[in-house]
Amino acid sequence: MQGKIIKGIAGFYYIFAENGEIYECRAKGIFRKDNFKPLVGDNVEIDVLDEKEKEGSVTAVLPRKNSLIRPAVANVDQAFVIFAMENPKPNFLLLDRFLIMMEQQGIPAVICFNKKDLASEEEQRELLDTYEGCGYRVILSSTLTGDGLEEVRDILRGKTTVVAGPSGVGKSSLTNCMQGEIQMETGEISRKLKRGRHTTRHSQVIPVEKDTFLVDTPGFSSLYLTDMEEDELGGYFPEFRKYENQCRFQGCRHIHEPDCAVKEALARREISSLRYENYLELYQELKEKRRY
Repeated sequence: MQGKIIKGIAGFYYIFAENGEIYECRAKGIFRKDNFKPLVGDNVEIDVLDEKEKEGSVTAVLPRKNSLIRPAVANVDQAFVIFAMENPKPNFLLLDRFLIMMEQQGIPAVICFNKKDLASEEEQRELLDTYEGCGYRVILSSTLTGDGLEEVRDILRGKTTVVAGPSGVGKSSLTNCMQGEIQMETGEISRKLKRGRHTTRHSQVIPVEKDTFLVDTPGFSSLYLTDMEEDELGGYFPEFRKYENQCRFQGCRHIHEPDCAVKEALARREISSLRYENYLELYQELKEKRRY
């Protein structure tokens, strides 16, 4: 039987199987021998050992489409990153770090600014202009008024989506609104997990409807860019791309060079000054890190 790993704790894997049941499985010893670790989000084959107790064994991991290190998850179609418009105010540097990490992995990102009811129309317009101007899909939502929730559902349908965002932005309220039908499954997982041997904060996959899964991740408050040189950074700002070939120098860093098309676009307000300031800060951070 095939299924998807929706949670993994202390060597136990919880598989949402094609028959709609959840099985508690161990991975076969062959994975340990090959030093291969199944990830949440992996599609797997299992042998059912006890149908009544819903216990089984993971016998094979199917080929991965992709995998992330943080959060550790496989086969992601998109990232859905949630920030609040107020309470707390958005940390744009943190948001841009996350977007760069997704660009680095080739995973499309959708941005959701929640608590829309707390922001003025001018603030809403500014956020849309800034991030839609980079080419990102942006949704303004409010779990209080229901605004934007249908649009969120449409974006999530039929995909496996990593949901991320700092604490206090309404991430749980938003994902709870999406779940509706699946309280039984999450309840079933909870019952299995209450046996006491494993309860901890890990990424988990939440089945929402057929072929639709949310990967819930622990709230993040700081992210650091890794596996990247400072000269690569500009390549992960999508709004820079159309200007890069127009710069005088090949490999232009868009900082002090003359005849830089990115800086000229910035002066014409075609590139957001907020994003450009964050680019400078992250460039410096990567440069300093290399020094040490």
